[in-house]
Formats: sequence, C-alpha cells, structure tokens
Amino acid sequence: MKKITLLLALLLFVTTVKMNAQVTKRDCEVKYNLFNGDFQSKKYDDAYTNWIFLMDNCKDLSVNIYKRGSTLAEDVRKDPALAKRVYEQRLQYFPDQNPAKVHSDYATYLFENKLASDDEIFSILEKGYSIDPTKMGVKNLYIYFQGVTDRNKDTNPQKVFDTYDDVLENVNKKLDNYAEKLVEYSDTTKVLDKRGKQLKRAYTINSKALGTVEGGLDNIISEIATCERLVPLYQRDFEANKTDAVWLKRSVSRMFNKGCQADPLFEKLVRAYAEASPSPEAYSFLANVLEDNGDSAGANEMREKSFDLETDPLKKAKYKLKFAQAARDRGQFSKARSLAREALKFNPNSGRAYLFIATLYQSSVNNCGENLFEKRMVYVAALNMAQRAASVDPSISSSARKYINIYSQNVPSQKDIFNATATPGGKFTIKCWIGETVRIPNK
Repeated sequence: MKKITLLLALLLFVTTVKMNAQVTKRDCEVKYNLFNGDFQSKKYDDAYTNWIFLMDNCKDLSVNIYKRGSTLAEDVRKDPALAKRVYEQRLQYFPDQNPAKVHSDYATYLFENKLASDDEIFSILEKGYSIDPTKMGVKNLYIYFQGVTDRNKDTNPQKVFDTYDDVLENVNKKLDNYAEKLVEYSDTTKVLDKRGKQLKRAYTINSKALGTVEGGLDNIISEIATCERLVPLYQRDFEANKTDAVWLKRSVSRMFNKGCQADPLFEKLVRAYAEASPSPEAYSFLANVLEDNGDSAGANEMREKSFDLETDPLKKAKYKLKFAQAARDRGQFSKARSLAREALKFNPNSGRAYLFIATLYQSSVNNCGENLFEKRMVYVAALNMAQRAASVDPSISSSARKYINIYSQNVPSQKDIFNATATPGGKFTIKCWIGETVRIPNK
C-alpha cells in the first residue's frame, strides 16, 4: 500500500513538472494581455483567473503583474496572505524596480492591517530606508525614526542623533523639491488645466504631510537632545571628528537649534566646521559666532560670503531668513523684516518668511500702538502675514494656523472700532517701524 501511495505521489509530481514545463513564453504573453485587458475594463473576476496563472507560472514576465495585482489582492479580494505574496514575489523577481518604495508600501500594508509585529515592520522599513529614503512614504519616515529612537535612546543616543539628521535632511530634500514645483503655481492669475490642478493638489498635500512629519521628528528628538546631553557627547567625540565636515555640520546645527550657543564648545565646533568645509552654511554659522563676540563687521562679511557662494534660490532664501533672525535677535526689527522680504524674492512660497514677519509684528504690539485699538490693529497686520504663510506654504500650514487662531482672537472688536471712531473696512496705517497700512475689520 505504501509503495502504491509513493508511486501515485511520484506520478503526480512528474505530471505537475511536465505541465509547468509546457507553459511557454507565448502562453504567458497571451495570459498577460488578457489580464491587462480585463483589469483595465475593471472585470476583476476575469482578471483574477489569468493573474493567478501569471503569479504561478510567469513570475518574472512584467512588474505590472505585481503593480496591478496588489489592487486585486488588497482592494478586491482583501486577502492578506495573497497581498503579502505579491510584495514578496515582486521584491524577489524585480528587486531593482523602485525597491525602497515597495518596502515602504509593504510596511504600510502590514501595519494598517496588523499583519506583522513592530519589529518585522521596522526591519522592512530599515531595508527601504537603506536603499533610498526619499522614496519612503511620509508617515513611514516618522515610524522609522521612532523605531530607531525607541531602540537606541538609552544605549546609543548618537545613533538617534545621526538618524535624525539623516531623516531630516531627506525630508528637507523632499520639501525643497515640492517647494520648487509649487513655485510654478504661485501665479494665481494663471488658469490651470486638469493635469495642472492635479499636480498642484498632489504637491500641496505631500508638502503639508512632510511639514507635519518634520514637526513630529522634532518632538521626538527634543526629549533626548538637550544641551546637558549634547555638550559632553560632542566634547568626547570632537578630537576624533574635528575634520569630519558632516559630523561637524550636524553637531553645530543641533547645538544651534537647541539653543546651546552660549557654551564655548559651540564656537569651537563652528570654527572647525568652517575650516573643514568652507561652505555657505559654515560661514553662516561663523557669522553668528562673530556677532556674539562683538565683531559686527566680520559677521556681515561672513553673511555676504555665505550668500554669494550659494547658487540655489531656495537655499539663498533660507540664508536671507537666517540673517533676518540674527537681526531680530539684535533688536533690529525693521532690518529683519527687510531681510525676510529679500528671502521672499528668492522663494515667493516661503511660509516661514511670512510667519517670521508676523511674529515680528506680534512682538511689537505694545511699542507700535498707543491705545487698545492701535495695538489690536498690529494684530491685524500679524494675522495677514500668518494667513499668507498658510496659503503659500502647505508644509507649515499647521503651525501657521496656531498663530492665526491667536491673532484672530486679538483683532479689534466692533466696540473697539466704535470707541476709536474708526470706520469698519477702512484703512489704517500702523505706527513706528511697521508703517504698514491694513484694513480695519468689518465684523
């Protein structure tokens, strides 16, 4: 009996091998064309039959088997096992076809459907990130960094800092890319065709999502990146990295962003950075050090040098805004606004520049208004700038809304306008350095 069973199994195996061997390239092409036709016609049941044949017998015929097959598995059949097979076979047979995005999408599917552990999902994201972070989904960049932080914050904080810098650089690359594309659509008088509207909407949504991720990354890192932790860490590693431009750039940026400039180590790092990398960014940081040391002439020279060396308009805008921030810190509000306006010439969609001007106005409420009405009209000017920031730059719309809410609550009420014998809807010129004419609220 055992011999008969064994013989039958052997015959079945031989028959299966023979049948598979009989599948020709022509068979695959015919099934593929039928599958494509049915899929495009949304005849998903008919497409499914031919697709399974392709998945079993023609695995390396076309990447479209997997691109379109994911729709059948995930959305039509809602079959998790089949969906996992699609991702895994695609990575096996088409490893060079946008693998970072495929890993990212696979992780998203597993996460949203609770089909894998956190460690498994992190491992997939880690693979995708190592290939090309810019192809990762926006949310997955955040999840990946959270995973790195959770695993290393107590044992290896330097890895967390390095990963943060790396992730943030890639987020900023994506943001700059979308900002550059959105500049084309900044002319509100231009009529967009259907394709143009779709692209603008996509760039806006992605830019807004990236801006949210950027804020999320900062929230995570702020818990562990304190001056008390950074200073001894960078002091320890300085000698080994004093000629490493990348390490110096990241160290200087982190200490600057966390407000650690008062520590003598900051100047030491900045000067080493400028020597290791005579770049626009290094000279910009050196300008701040020189300014703090009382060398205004030297600081201005470094600022102009950093600006002149830069060729990218978006980066020039960022430098101008950084110069504006330095002027603000010295109490030079009018100059700070002028520099922010110069930044807008290089990047008309710089929401940060508009928001910066808004905060300048807000900080001058008591100085630029002699009575309640005048002070509240300063808030109107600030509100206008914050609203402009939100409208031109999706990446900071969330932050801008917070300011909009605050400023909106402080504009003149109808009673304030009446008591000031002002005309609703009329014009009002704000005093002192602001000197801007704005509309009095109608309601």
